[in-house]
Amino acid sequence: MAEIGKGVTAGKLAINVQKRLTRAQEKVLQKLGKADETRDVAFEEMVSKFNKQMVEGTKLQKDLKAYQAAVKTMHEASRRLQDCLADMYEPDWFGKEEMDTLAEDTDTLWLDYHQNITDKSLLSVDTYLNQFPDIKARIAKRDRKMVDFDSARHHFGSLQKGKKKDEAKIAKPAALLEMAAPSWAQGLISAHQVAQTNLSYNQAEEELGRAQRIFEELNVELQDELPVLWDSRVGVYVNAFQSLAGHQEKFHREMGKLSQNLNDIMTKLEEQKELKKDGTSAATTGDGAKSEEANHSDSASSAPKRPGPPPSRPPPRLTPSPDQRQQQQQQPALEDEAAEPDANATTTPQSAVTNGSDGDLPPGFIYKVKAIHEYAATDGDELELKMGDIVLAVAFDNPDEQDDGWLMGFLESSWLQNKDLSTKGVFPENFTQKI
Repeated sequence: MAEIGKGVTAGKLAINVQKRLTRAQEKVLQKLGKADETRDVAFEEMVSKFNKQMVEGTKLQKDLKAYQAAVKTMHEASRRLQDCLADMYEPDWFGKEEMDTLAEDTDTLWLDYHQNITDKSLLSVDTYLNQFPDIKARIAKRDRKMVDFDSARHHFGSLQKGKKKDEAKIAKPAALLEMAAPSWAQGLISAHQVAQTNLSYNQAEEELGRAQRIFEELNVELQDELPVLWDSRVGVYVNAFQSLAGHQEKFHREMGKLSQNLNDIMTKLEEQKELKKDGTSAATTGDGAKSEEANHSDSASSAPKRPGPPPSRPPPRLTPSPDQRQQQQQQPALEDEAAEPDANATTTPQSAVTNGSDGDLPPGFIYKVKAIHEYAATDGDELELKMGDIVLAVAFDNPDEQDDGWLMGFLESSWLQNKDLSTKGVFPENFTQKI
């Protein structure tokens, strides 16, 4: 059995070697122009597209794997950073438990993102590329079978052209044998030669039919598959990048929330530190009243701190502000003084009684303030303040319209220039200082 196996293997090897020699000979003849070659321009264009598609798909797969590796590297870097923060974060600091939970959530988010890239985007590209090696091998086989078909066709054609010559060669030896062989032997020789010629011719015809059938089967299959494969690339690209974009959007959205939580924890940790620091300072200053007086003195001599955002403007209050109540209390007294003048006193003009020289100050003037910080107006009824602006504060026409922390007034420069009552507006009190 072993010897038979060796014989079969040797036979197959000999056949394959003979096929390669025949194909090489046929290709040489075709290049020299001594044998025509089967050409299919449409199929060659399909093969060109196939090769281009395979190159692009392979590059996409390579770049996706590189991106996946980068995500994994970023995950590891994020984990080390979170571990570093956890090691430094002391147990009695604010938000220790929240910080540990945040680290776990961050690690899980990175793991999910990496896995989604693998399962949804990269896997679809891998599946798409898995079909290329088989089709590439069948294209190569189709090219070999086309050469075999051309070779069989040329061999059969040469036999057809030489059939008459072969018949003449058969008749000529028969004439020469008439004198050397008996008459009954001459017929046998002629019949044998005709049979040999017909056998070669029939074998060539069968080989041509078999080569043509194998070639055409492969050719038809590939002509059906290659256009479908070419069109499928669009769906693969859409699926891969759409899936990647969706997971990216989700990852960054969730990571943004975790980043905001981390920022909030850090902010509260800093506030806690400041509160402890202030508590320690207050305990060492002694008497609270003296400490407050000292703080007031320090704040008066130093530059004002940047105020927080202006207070929000709620719906109109039902009670007037302290300044308005003071003005309303002063107004009757002024009226009484005007109604009951001192007999021994000289008469004073009404404008002087109210707020100084008339014409220089707007109606309802209370006091002046100076802008110690810039303020950008956010509404049409607000004043735009610049550092150093002088504002003439006036009473609200309707006290119920005044919001806590807001004043009404005119920019002094604008009022002195235009005396336009419509230029007044509201502004945050904590952005100014009374002068």
